[in-house]
Amino acid sequence: MIRNDSGLEKAKKQLIIQQLKEKGLKMTPQRLAIIEVLIEKRDLHPSARLVHEEAKKKKESLSLSTTYSTLSELSHLGIIKTLQFDRMENRYEGNPEEHLNLICERCGKILDYKASMAVDRKETERKTGFSIIDTRLDCYGYCRECSKGGS
Repeated sequence: MIRNDSGLEKAKKQLIIQQLKEKGLKMTPQRLAIIEVLIEKRDLHPSARLVHEEAKKKKESLSLSTTYSTLSELSHLGIIKTLQFDRMENRYEGNPEEHLNLICERCGKILDYKASMAVDRKETERKTGFSIIDTRLDCYGYCRECSKGGS
C-alpha cells in the first residue's frame, strides 16, 4: 500500500511509536492503523466511531472494542486528549499545544485556535496549592459554514 504521508505526518507517527515503545507497549497493526487515522484526521477531532471506521479500512480485523481500548490507552499516556462532552460523543485530539477549541453548536465541528492563554502553572500552584495537570478551553458558537445558513 502506498501512503502519501507528509514529512510532518511521518515524524508525528514515529514520535507516537517511540512514546509507546518507551512505555513498554508493542506496536501492533491495530494500534498503527488507529495512530495513522488520528494523524490523518487530526483536524476533525474524530470520534471513536470515525476512528474505527477509517482504521478498519487499513486493518479489517480491527474491533470497536480494540479501538476504544487503544484510544483510552493513548489518552491515559498523554499522547492524545479525550474531549468529553455532555451533548455529543467524545472526540479525540492529537494537538498537545495550548489552544482554544472552537465548537460549532450546529454541526459539531471542532476547530483549534492558537491564542495566548498562558497560565503559569508553577505560580498558580504556589499561590493556591492547586497543581494543574491539564488545561482545556472550549468556546461554543457557529462555524463559518453554519453561520452562513443563519444562526
